[in-house]
Amino acid sequence: MTSAKYRRILLKISGEILAGEQGYGIQPAVLDSVADEIAAVVSLGVEVAIVIGGGNIFRGIAASATGMERASADYMGMLATVLNALALQNALERRGVSTRVQSAIEMRQLAEGYIRRRAIRHLEKKRVVIFAGGTGNPYFSTDTAAALRAMEIGAQVIMKGTKVDGIYEADPVTHPTAKMFGELAFLSILNKNLKVMDSTAITLCMDNNLPLIVFNLKGRGNLKRLVQGDKIGTLVTVAST
Repeated sequence: MTSAKYRRILLKISGEILAGEQGYGIQPAVLDSVADEIAAVVSLGVEVAIVIGGGNIFRGIAASATGMERASADYMGMLATVLNALALQNALERRGVSTRVQSAIEMRQLAEGYIRRRAIRHLEKKRVVIFAGGTGNPYFSTDTAAALRAMEIGAQVIMKGTKVDGIYEADPVTHPTAKMFGELAFLSILNKNLKVMDSTAITLCMDNNLPLIVFNLKGRGNLKRLVQGDKIGTLVTVAST
């Protein structure tokens, strides 16, 4: 534990990462790679909670844009996060990592219901807790669920794993010369309208002084290096330079 900077973290994983190059569903090689990264951090004694998205299976906002009722579309998206959570649980347990899935939507045959104190107890016992089902409410993203759960369990930081190295002034895929920020203030994200997390999640983090680190989860060893205190990705705080 002495080699880790953080005692308890919340890792936010987008569903799109699990899709890999195929662009949809779950690519087994990517799932295994993500599980390896998490297992390496658990081996340091760090308490790890995870919120996972469902965009690789179903995206509520996209469906509502085509005419589906937004609430129904969002509930379908929440169910997609449960599929991803169960897949990740299986991959982690194949590596000897003890896990629990807690769902904001009750489904007792598949997962525990979300209970804050029980989640904290699991973390204290060094079990990885995977939060599924978003917040359990439509109109809220899994980014907002990540901010909410991180504060509820007393996480020291949210680490958002993405497919790019950090937060850029423009999309680095379409703007190869775009500058990446090393540090950034939450207010700057809102003012610049940077598409990092939705504004509700950013505001929650800002109001509760919860640091956010955006980094490339696809880079081998990045998560472990972050937990050990290396400067990787973009650090977002209330008063960054």
